[in-house]
Amino acid sequence: MTDKRIAILTDATHFVGDAIAKRLSNDGYRVFAVDPVFSDADKRSAFEALAGNISALTQHSAADVVEHVMGKEGQIDLLASNDAYPAIRAPLQDIASDVLRDTLEALVVKPFDFASHVASHMKARKEGKIVFLTSAAPLNGLPNYAMYCAARGAMNAAVKALAKELGPSNVQVNAIAPNFVANPDYFPPELMADPDKAPKILRNIPLGRLGRPEEVAAMVAQLASEDGGFFTGQVIAASGGWA
Repeated sequence: MTDKRIAILTDATHFVGDAIAKRLSNDGYRVFAVDPVFSDADKRSAFEALAGNISALTQHSAADVVEHVMGKEGQIDLLASNDAYPAIRAPLQDIASDVLRDTLEALVVKPFDFASHVASHMKARKEGKIVFLTSAAPLNGLPNYAMYCAARGAMNAAVKALAKELGPSNVQVNAIAPNFVANPDYFPPELMADPDKAPKILRNIPLGRLGRPEEVAAMVAQLASEDGGFFTGQVIAASGGWA
């Protein structure tokens, strides 16, 4: 294994993306962070300033991103598929087909597309790791969030199959499934500052607090490391004991 390590991070400004980018960069990775917002030069520069060795890419297709990274570096060691999309609250009878399709496109089709393109290079090299950032919601179930649970559950299930499919090529596939982790998409600061809502949220968590993005990033780093090479097909809940 060479000292050079290359990571692709999707939806970089969402969910736990910034913490993952900083942790991987500090661990010696060159991180290619992908997000449409990086078409704004100020946002791109601000993200790249989080740590050294971060290159912010405007999202085009998965094929274009992977081709760009392979052209620059010649290898991809890690895909951190950090996919975020609103958890839309709707009872079953109110779920619109187009909204369901949009949810599945963002949380299933897109990560599958990135994994497919990355895996072809990892298989040829006989080395690589894929970590999906999903959700603990389908592990426990949330009434009126069937769309979100279905999409996240699909990727949790895919991990089991992909681990067996790619394992013979020495490619490890795992998922980290957060819930109740502080982040701008699902548990933003303004929500937790609400004196009515915050206590109701916290009493669902056995540990009595929100998780920190850095705690999730540390698990990504562990699974991506050489010491994580025997772990594959795992869906690891990061939910303070909720799931």
